[in-house]
Formats: sequence, C-alpha cells, structure tokens
Amino acid sequence: MSTGLIMPVSVLNRSLRGSRGILPLILFIAFTIFISSAQTGSGPSAPQSSSAPGGNIAKLGPDDLVEVSVYNVPELTSRARVNSSGNIYLPLIGYVQVGGLTLDQAQTLVEKHLSDGGFVKDPHVSILVAQPGAQGASVLGQVNRPGVYPVSAGARLFDLVSAAGGLTDKAGRSVTVTRRDQPDKPVVVDLARNLEDTPENNIAILPGDTIVIRKADIVYVVGDVGRPSGFLMESGRLTVLQAIALAGGTTHTAKLSGARLIHKGPDGLSETSVHLQKILSAKSPDIPMQADDILFVPSSTAKVLASRTAEAAMQAATAVSIIAVQ
Repeated sequence: MSTGLIMPVSVLNRSLRGSRGILPLILFIAFTIFISSAQTGSGPSAPQSSSAPGGNIAKLGPDDLVEVSVYNVPELTSRARVNSSGNIYLPLIGYVQVGGLTLDQAQTLVEKHLSDGGFVKDPHVSILVAQPGAQGASVLGQVNRPGVYPVSAGARLFDLVSAAGGLTDKAGRSVTVTRRDQPDKPVVVDLARNLEDTPENNIAILPGDTIVIRKADIVYVVGDVGRPSGFLMESGRLTVLQAIALAGGTTHTAKLSGARLIHKGPDGLSETSVHLQKILSAKSPDIPMQADDILFVPSSTAKVLASRTAEAAMQAATAVSIIAVQ
C-alpha cells in the first residue's frame, strides 16, 4: 500500500482560494509528511541486541574465540579468545570477564564498559562466537588414564569413563561432575562396581565438564590371617570382626592377644590394642574401623617389637591386593 500524501479534494479547493489559503496548505502538507514518516519508521537505526527469551542462551567459556564489533565504530572491531579465567582483552577497556555469560549478557557488559569509560556514547555491541573452544571433558581421579577426552553429541558419563580406561581397583562409588557454566553446583552420581547395573546414573556430559571419580575408603587386614588384603568400604562401614571374616579368618599360629588397630590421623599414626580373642568369642564389643585403618594380627612364632608394629603393618599393607566389599 502506498504511503504517499493523500489530500481531501475539499481541503485542496479551499486552500487554493487566494493567498490566505497558502499557509494552511503548507502546514497541512508538513504535518502529513511528519505523520507518514513516524508510521513507516524511515531512517537508519542502530542494531539492537537480542534479549528475548530463548535467544543467545549459549554461554561463553575458555578457548572460545569471539568477534566483537561496535556499531558505527569499525576501529573497535576485534577478535579475542576467552582465557582460562574467563576474560577477554578488548581495545580501550582492557580485560572483561565474560566466562559463563550468554552472548547477550556479554554484549551488555561491554556496552557498559564503553559507556562508563566515556569511549563511545550510547554504544551498540555485537558479539559472535567465531570458533568454539575445545570440545572436551576432563576425567580425573580413580581411572586408569586420566586426561581430557573429546565429547561428541549425545556423550554420556560411562562413555567418558570407558575412554579413560575404566575405573581403578581403588575407585569409590561416587562421581562428581562439575559443569563449566555452573562450577558452584556439582552433580554427584553413585556408581556400582559394574556400571551396567546403574543405567539411570549414566548422565549426559557436555563440553567443558570435569569428571572426578573419588577414591574409595579402604581398610587393611594384614599379618597372620588367611588372605591379607585391603577392602573397599563400599557399604560405608566395616568392623574388626567383619574385616577378619573377609580376610579368611586368623591362622592357627596367630597371636590373638597381640592384635593392633593402626589409625592414620592428622597427627600421624596411632595404635590401639584389640582384644581379638574376646571379640571372636562375643565377650567384647566389636570395633568399627575407619578409612585407611590397618588391622595387624602378629604371629605367635615371630617376634615383633612393640615399637615396630606400625612400621611392619604399613609395609604389609602396601603389598596387599584390594578387594571390593559389596
């Protein structure tokens, strides 16, 4: 539809009747042109940043290469890579913290710096991701090959654990996944020894995630027992009596009266006598064990100085195999 000037015939006829009608005619034409321009929104305007819901929701992160431009100020167009601290360096304003921000939020922040610094009046900034950062996730802790592994579309937690060589024999049952854009909200996932037993915990993994498999709590039973071993406390608790049973019991040459429980605390090693004979005969209460405790059962045929008990137990604990307790 045409937006040109349309004048009623009656008004035109009246305006042409003498010189007195010329001024109203000019005013009428000017007013009509003004209204027409306002309705059509003619004239150039600066581009506006999109802030509508569902717009630029992707968040910037380390290694992202961004292109920053300022409307009508081509001298300020630049490219910058987001460093490990989430900063980019821009002309005039220096370092700007954009890590974890959406594109719209980063644009608003740069505009504020330019305006507050008096560099550009009413700036309109556009930021585009020219090249995304490394599309990988870090897998750390109790895996056989810790490192950074590529994350493809649809990648899951078990895929990354498998790529890292699987779990070690000292891996615990909990995994912490920290999202790059939510470092203060880690996700904790419980795992079974056989990953296929917990398919509901096979959560999605995104580029930039950090996966940490914690070390399991372990107690050791060494000395004159059937199977000196370390036992993963996957159930969260283990007692002296349970540990002895898991180790195959004591041998006929064990010196039950000389058993010691060695605990590693913040102040170093401490030893506690364990009345193993009374515990086995239910005449004394069982004793709960803590992570990294060593239960040492000496042999009646060997002489071990009391002052060397902890040293002997520590040496024995380093040589035993680790067994998971279901």
